[in-house]
Amino acid sequence: MNPSVRPYRDADWDEWLRLGLALFPDQSREEAERGMREFIARDDAAVFVAVRRDGSVCGYVEAGSRPYADGCDTPPVGYIEAWFVDPDVRRQGYGRALLAAAEDWARSRGYREMASDTQLHNDVSRQAHERSGYAEVDRVIQFRKALP
Repeated sequence: MNPSVRPYRDADWDEWLRLGLALFPDQSREEAERGMREFIARDDAAVFVAVRRDGSVCGYVEAGSRPYADGCDTPPVGYIEAWFVDPDVRRQGYGRALLAAAEDWARSRGYREMASDTQLHNDVSRQAHERSGYAEVDRVIQFRKALP
């Protein structure tokens, strides 16, 4: 059986929140919910969820657009803003099916490239991207300084 992926529905809110907090554990519930509300309100974004055979949500992808992305030649580009699959169903095709839904969404908007990112230490994400046909184009360490 192929993994099931569908567009986000309002009834998926609690599961989308659960998955988002698993992906970004340093984020508070309030920050996560604020970001979710902002994301879902965008006209250049979509959320897709993966569904187990029992009907429960087990993953999600947030697809958006950006005016450019490192390594891309055809702006604007589709962008994977967030992507997460529950550990118990990883390596069963759910992640790849979520990316395919995001890529189809990007194609429907006329984009010719899809980009994504991950943190340097996130080997699971890096390997999943590579297995899904994404090529690493750069590595960056960002810096910050508060100004008084």
